[in-house]
Amino acid sequence: MKTLLTALLILMLQFFAAQENEVYADGVFGFEENKAQKIFTDWTRVRLDPGVNAQITDSLQTNQQVMILKKEETVLKLGERAANWYKISYQKGENTLEGYIWGGNLCVGYRNKNGYDFLFGLSKTIDRKNKEYNQIEKQNIAGIKVLEGNTLIDEVYFDTGKGEELSSASFNIESSHKLQNVEFTLKAMVSGEACGIASYDQYVLFKDKKLITLPQLMNVGDAGAFYHSEEYVFPNDKGGVPNAFILKVEDMEVDEKDREKKKHSSRTYLWNGSSYKLK
Repeated sequence: MKTLLTALLILMLQFFAAQENEVYADGVFGFEENKAQKIFTDWTRVRLDPGVNAQITDSLQTNQQVMILKKEETVLKLGERAANWYKISYQKGENTLEGYIWGGNLCVGYRNKNGYDFLFGLSKTIDRKNKEYNQIEKQNIAGIKVLEGNTLIDEVYFDTGKGEELSSASFNIESSHKLQNVEFTLKAMVSGEACGIASYDQYVLFKDKKLITLPQLMNVGDAGAFYHSEEYVFPNDKGGVPNAFILKVEDMEVDEKDREKKKHSSRTYLWNGSSYKLK
């Protein structure tokens, strides 16, 4: 009897340990079957089976279009990026080929405008020292690339979310917002779905085949308890001013007497037609 109880205890410990070590894919890398996607990372390896030890059969370049055939159950985590493996098909010359790639190498958003392809993806995880706590932290780096055909025109990189902050993503093209010489504006976003989980908005200006990143926006809140919100007021917005964009920040927290306390602040960035600076 004692031996049986010991065996059951070991099985239970193994079960809970397996649950703790189980890796879940980030929502931004959840791609639908039978839909087209694009490769973000150069030299993305195509494998015979879903796994890093499987035979490499090919490699794909940035902006290659692929068709998602099947999402595999296998999840690989590299740094702070976790994604499923996907079975894909793609064209190479006159041939249609198939294989498996890791979902973290795919774009989480892409757009085409005026003959240019704009790609948004997560490129890598780096180690960064937190000076306040004197420790090393993992930080995901995202990027936006602009290509004309297969030629890379420009690319920019910036911090983005990790863990639960990567539940969803969006990537859109907006107007010039009446900023001088700007052709249009790109907006990339990653977001969490739970209370207290931050979302990040990255605006990027496109002018003269160049990408210009604006200071990143962060929003977070817990319903009824607190929130921190950041937004831009562009020249074409209500309250906007010519040749500038205004960063507006609002903080709210509920005190011990259930009263809301709000704080507002703002910073103005001057735009001269090619660059910006803090006023």
